[in-house]
Amino acid sequence: MPKLPGITVSTAATAPKQSVGPTLLTTAEVAGLLRLSPRTIYHLVSRGEIPFGRARGKLLFERHRIDAWIAASTRGPVLHESAGVPAVIAGSHDPLLDWAVREAGAPLTVNCRGSSDGLAQLASRRACAALIHIPNANGTGYNTEAIQSALAGLPVVSLHWARREQGLIVAEGNPLRIRSLKDLIGRRARVIRRQLGAGSNLLFARLLRAAGASLERIRALDTPAFSETEVAEAIADGYADAGFAIRAVADRHRLPFIPLATEDVELVAWRRNVFDPPLNRLLELGRGRRFAAHAGRLGGYDLTLHGTVCHNG
Repeated sequence: MPKLPGITVSTAATAPKQSVGPTLLTTAEVAGLLRLSPRTIYHLVSRGEIPFGRARGKLLFERHRIDAWIAASTRGPVLHESAGVPAVIAGSHDPLLDWAVREAGAPLTVNCRGSSDGLAQLASRRACAALIHIPNANGTGYNTEAIQSALAGLPVVSLHWARREQGLIVAEGNPLRIRSLKDLIGRRARVIRRQLGAGSNLLFARLLRAAGASLERIRALDTPAFSETEVAEAIADGYADAGFAIRAVADRHRLPFIPLATEDVELVAWRRNVFDPPLNRLLELGRGRRFAAHAGRLGGYDLTLHGTVCHNG
């Protein structure tokens, strides 16, 4: 795996190797499938823009990976990485990211509509990066399956941003005496939920299932919150009794926090854009003391793995 400037590469955090599937395609067959010339396929291989393997020097292509690559690529206008991707960071809302973009003075726009939307914007070339925290369906770890599903075969890199504490935020003084998810349901608390596709909503649903409950059993308000901050504000204003969000926003609003999980948050970006000034300036700030100090003031962040390469497509 190639190293990226100033970024730690951890072999323990790299994506698992793909096993060879039962259906393999030759260069000519892939060219026919994509309606491209074999010469174009060789060009894509040389640039690392299409998933491939070699057996005794012969190029082979796993059909399921090619299908996933086509599905991801057709969200955008071209089958290769574009140099004209806008300087936008999509995905999950994070107070530390908000601060870092401002502090770095980088010409970046933050457009947070949830982790799933962030991956879609990245795949369709509407963003240069996306912050995500999506639990794997197999029950262990975060983000790996979502990245492989949405961005298979595309030249993207995922950098560890932080580990964050997630849990229940409740009203000042905790008048309903909520201590667990069971209390949340049994005491009919008014719950402010995140929007569909938000990583927090996906994790909340998983924790409820593990507790023998579901999202349908909670007393959810009709209007969701579209950021971590909105969850805390709704509770502070008396609009909701509780919500699921990160410790940092609970501490900022001086609201009680019941920790339930620690999640891994990653910044996924087009590999080329990591070297461009906007993202590079942000990543440079992340290696400094001011970044670590501000994360400490916010609370609930662990930066031990910050900057580690988790996936390099």
